[in-house]
This record gives sequence, C-alpha cells and structure tokens, in this order.
Amino acid sequence: MAKIKKQDALDYHASGRPGKIEVIPTKPYSSQRDLTLAYSPGVADPCMEIAEDKSNVYKYTAKGNLVAVISNGTAVLGLGDIGAEASKPVMEGKGLLFKIFADIDVFDIEVDAKDPDKFIETVKAIAPTFGGINLEDIKAPEAFYIEKRLKEELDIPLMHDDQHGTAIISSAALLNALDLAKKDIKKIKITVVGAGAAAFSCCKLYLALGAKKENIFMYDSKGLLTKKRTDIDEHKKFFAVQPKNIALEDVMKKTDVFLGLSKGGLVSKDMVKSMPKNPIVFALANPEPEISYKDATSVRDDIIMATGRSDNPNQVNNVLGFPFIFRGALDVRATKINEEMKLAAVKAIADLAKEPVPEEVNEAYGEKNIQFGKDQIIPKPLDARLITTVSPAVAKAAMESGVAQFNIDDWEAYENELKKRLGLDNKVVDTITRKAQKKPQRVIFAEADNYKILKAAYMAKDEGIAEPILLGRKDKIEELIKENEIELEDAVIIDPKDPEMSEKLKEFGEIYFEKRKRKGITLYEAEKLMRERNFFGSMMVEVGEADAMISGITRNYRDVIRPALSVVGVQDDVNIVAGMYVMHTKRGPLVLADTTVNIDPTAEQIAEITNLVAKKARRLNIQPRVALLSYSNFGSAKGEDSTKMSEAVKILAKENPNLIVDGEIQANFALNNELLMEKFDFSRLANKNVNTLIFPNLAAGNIAYKLLQEMGDDVDAIGPILVGMKKSIHVLQLGSSVREILNMVKIAVLDAQTK
Repeated sequence: MAKIKKQDALDYHASGRPGKIEVIPTKPYSSQRDLTLAYSPGVADPCMEIAEDKSNVYKYTAKGNLVAVISNGTAVLGLGDIGAEASKPVMEGKGLLFKIFADIDVFDIEVDAKDPDKFIETVKAIAPTFGGINLEDIKAPEAFYIEKRLKEELDIPLMHDDQHGTAIISSAALLNALDLAKKDIKKIKITVVGAGAAAFSCCKLYLALGAKKENIFMYDSKGLLTKKRTDIDEHKKFFAVQPKNIALEDVMKKTDVFLGLSKGGLVSKDMVKSMPKNPIVFALANPEPEISYKDATSVRDDIIMATGRSDNPNQVNNVLGFPFIFRGALDVRATKINEEMKLAAVKAIADLAKEPVPEEVNEAYGEKNIQFGKDQIIPKPLDARLITTVSPAVAKAAMESGVAQFNIDDWEAYENELKKRLGLDNKVVDTITRKAQKKPQRVIFAEADNYKILKAAYMAKDEGIAEPILLGRKDKIEELIKENEIELEDAVIIDPKDPEMSEKLKEFGEIYFEKRKRKGITLYEAEKLMRERNFFGSMMVEVGEADAMISGITRNYRDVIRPALSVVGVQDDVNIVAGMYVMHTKRGPLVLADTTVNIDPTAEQIAEITNLVAKKARRLNIQPRVALLSYSNFGSAKGEDSTKMSEAVKILAKENPNLIVDGEIQANFALNNELLMEKFDFSRLANKNVNTLIFPNLAAGNIAYKLLQEMGDDVDAIGPILVGMKKSIHVLQLGSSVREILNMVKIAVLDAQTK
C-alpha cells in the first residue's frame, strides 16, 4: 500500500465540496409543478397515506434504502475517545463504502453523548428516519449495553460493525482455514489476544459454528481470563473458563487457531514455531499485526494466515460483509439482524472463496490464477459477486427466521437487480491501477514545470506505477518541488534546451531527419525541433529511453499529437489513430469514440476505430457492446452520416463477426433498452445494455463527452485515451485535474506494458 502523507489526506477531504458524501434529489425538480408535488401541497397526500399505514413509509420515502451510521466518537479507529465531531470523517467514509459497494444511502450521525442511556434515547428518537442502523466506534463495555437495548427496542436492522463485521469475516476465514488444515472446529484450541467487543463477538460466532468454550483461551492486558480473576466484568467472565493462569508462550504450544485483536508485536516467531501442525494465525491488529506476515511465514511453511492489511493475503476486511448484509436486510425489510442472518453471511462468504475466480478479479489484483487455498480463504473485496452471493443469503435467512416483513419470490430477478447496482462503483480505475502497479514504467512528464503535473508525478511514483522523468527547466522544477514539499528530489530532470544536451539533440535530430527527410524536413530543422519538449519526449520513447509520455495540460491537443505522430507514428497493422473516453456513470462505464482526432472519418475508418476501441475496452475489463450513432434508426432517415455508419456496420460484420455491434442508431434508443426492445427488437443490441458509443464525426463525439463531463455531477471521465499509436503517448486535456492526470499516467503505463 502506498504511503499516505498527512497533507494528501487533508487535501483529499478538503478539496472541492468538503467531506466525502452529499445528498442529491431523486425526483424531477425543474418546474413549479415538480416543486408543488415535492413539497406543498403535493406532499400532504403521501403523508396521510403513511399516517393511515406506517408501512407506506417504505413506498413513499427513501427509508427503505437509508442507513444511519452512528457514533459518539469514544473509540475511533485506533485514536481512542476523540469526540463526536472528530469521528465524522470516519462515519462519512463508512457511508461512502455503503454506497459504492451496495448502493445504500447513508446519513452519518455523530451524537455528543457519552452516557449510554442518553445515546440510546437519541438513537431511538431518530430511528423512524432510517431503514437500518450501523453503530460504529463506540467503546466497550458501553457498546454491548447500547446494542442490546437498541436491538430490543427498535424494529429495524441494527448492527455494531466493529464487533460483528470482524466476527463474520473472520468466521468465514476460519471455516475455510479449518477445511484446508483438516481440523474439526469442535476439537480445536483457540487462543485470543484482546478481550474487547470484537473478540467477544468473534468467539461467540465461533461457538455458534461449533467451537467449544472450554477450548478458548482469552487474554486481556493483564493476562489470561480465568475463573479465579475478580477484576473482570460480566462480558469477560463469560470467557473466563480456564482454571489457572498460563503464559501466552505456553498456551501457543497447543493452539490450533490464534486470533489477535490487540496490538502489534505481541507474538514472536518462536511462539508460532511452537504451534501444532497446520497452524491458523489471524493477526488482525492494524496497521501492525501481532506478528507480521513475513515473520510468521518465515518459520512455518504450513501456516494459514490472515491479517487486516491489504498488502498481505487474506485481508479480513469488514467491507466484505456490512454493505451486503444490510443490503439483504433492507430488501426484505427485516426487523433485525439476527444470528441466523449473520451465520448465513458467514457461510456465503466462505463458499464464495471456493468458487472459480472471474478473470476480472485476477486482473484487478494483478494475478493470473487466484484460487481457493492458503492464500485465498476469503474472497477479495473487489469481487463483484459478493453482492449477489451474500445479500440473497442474508435475505433468505431473514425470511426463514421470521424477521422479514417483505418476501422475495423471484430470486433471479432480485440477483439481476443487485447486479444493476454495481454501476455505481469505479472498478475500472482500480483494475487499471493494479495492472499498472504490476509492472511500473518510465513515464515522461513533458510539462514538469507545472504544479499539477509534479503532484501527479509524485503520486504515480508513490503508488508504485511509474518512474517519473521530468522535462523542463531544472531550476524552476526544483523550486516548485521544494516550495510545495513534493517528494521528487531524486527524480530524473531533463531540460532539452540545456547546453549540456547538445549531443543528445544532435543524435535525436539525425534520427528524426532520417524519418522525415522525404517529408520536407532538413537536418537543421530536425535538430531545432528536438529542443521542443514534445518532440524530445516523443523521441525518448521512440528510442527506448522511456516507456511512455504524457503532455498537453498547457497546450492545444494538436500541438502535442502532431510531434508524437511524426516521431512515433501509428501501429504497423493500423491506418488511423483515434481518441476515446471512459465515462463512469450510474449505469456503469461508458466508452465514447472518436472524441479528439478525426474530423470526418469514412465508413472504413469508422470500422477501424471501432475495432481499436473494442480492443482497448477489453484491456480495461469492459466487454464492448457497441452502438454506431447517428440521427437515424436503421435507415429511417437518409443522409451522409447515417449511410456511413450503416456501411461501417456491414464492414464490421465481415471483419469482426463476434463483436456485438449495430447501427446506425439514435443515442436514446442505444442507451434505453426498453425503448430499443419496443421498437427494434431485431437489433443485435436488444437486451445487451450498450456500453460503447461510436460517433459519426469529431464534432458529435467531442461535444458529447464534454457535455457529459460538465453536466453530470456523478460522471467521472478517463481520457482522452489514444488508440492506434505505435508507442505509449497520451495527450491530456487542457487544465486537467491532478486526479485526471494520474488516471492518464495509469493508462499510459498500461499501454506501455502491452506495446
């Protein structure tokens, strides 16, 4: 995991609209009639319907998809009691995870009440607003009392994720680890270091799975919980089953399963070495485990290990559970999250880890063949199947245990509905990032005397995706680095205009002259052009002194692409270069092309552009379903553009018959599946959910992506991505943000890896 600087974290939370979440309207509001329906007097009718029957609140309001993430700030992360206001960034972050993984809306509620009864009364008073409640970062033992009371007194699903989230995920990991170790849960000895809320919840769930209480050895900061101790509360007394105190190093000799929920460095190599055959070690303290993965695996080849860290195999991450548990609970309007629902989640997560892993998950993590085994006892957090596996299991358990108020009859339809919700995340960017990190490349930043470029270069280096090469005036770049405290002191800086570069300019000039001497270029002009950064950088890529280049934040598109085309040129097997954008929308990723290069391509060129874009889309884990757009639907209106797009479809049918493509078609029909099925069910795109749009000319493509980018608050754009170039050179938009530049660096690295 890349190192996160304090200022980076502060900038992330403060930039743009402060915080991480917002509320957006879900109904029209553009006219006076809309506002009258939304508020007064139209709102009175649903109010009266709810007054007559409270269950109508799920029909007429957002309650059924709204969860409260509530804390009093008494146990925030590892920071302790820092107060309600200071807990808000964490609660907003939890809200973000609910939304991107399960499409659940969240209000974060920070309650300034350390007194448990006052906190309980506050939560009870606001509970009618919500379909569910996620308690978070509340210190023990008050957390137990608060959760118990609220579960008894509320009729909506409630869970304290600090306790039950870790319990559910570690239980799934335990089931699979025991399977691999060929050990019986009824016979294993479990040692637990840490006696807080998470430890109690984990062990109680282990008991529900078949573990024996007499085989659990639980330690707090003062030692083993024993029957003789008088300094422990009722929660600890439940696990104080051992007759006398035993040192941890002695207990480890007979421990089959170690569970760490305490702090780093408590377990030594010798302790792990002394454990019985096929030891299971869950060292879950974060960021430093009780024993590091490296140390533990260095002394035991047969160990099965999990940690809370993303840079080790088997990360016990609560995000594997809580979004999907609440999703299932909300969808059947459960009155609570009971043991049956938690156990259903455990078994669903455990079973999913044994299933063949989709290729997109392998690619997302830079692996070739992730499969069930010692390094895969629980699924990866980015496995899109979690929502369609865990949520239905939880919903079924709620129905079977009698706490559901709404029954799901068509499970296939429910699964399809869940799949549609996945369009809200940004998995394409994550896939690109992980692929880039697998094999970092040398990337030229041609405008390195710009703060945003330097910031992106630092982030690219920090994330382990690129080795930056900075072009520009050395004194100015060094001044910007120092002034803004950007950690790029050891980066390579090259100024093509520096007198020391004269030999290199001559060398590059001669190469360029040989390429262009029959295009009207003299040797003198060739050497002079090499003083310009875009020519110099392109030549570095051409001769192999760099792998990729990005430029364009301060220059017109043509001023960057022309040098690249004249120095590097197009791929040997293609005749055209095009620009594409990937737009992240609520319906999922949407690919647009050509948006930047070709003013009025022919039918043959449209077909070639489509093939290039489809190939690139697949590399980004987007399976292309392509609509060739026009103002006409399948010949309904004759004209140059419509005829051209129709001809391109015919060419594609011959050249690439397996590609899902059709046209010419209007944009609304391409993107509205119901409309398409109603009018043109014969189309190859019918029921296919189009995700790639090819435009008839540059004006249409350029206008479309810029409108989407500027008017869609929930649209995120990656691009322009050049397709057809022989080497990896990409052109930024004028005025790109740091995030947009970083995304383009990732694209450039990925491109360089495949060329």
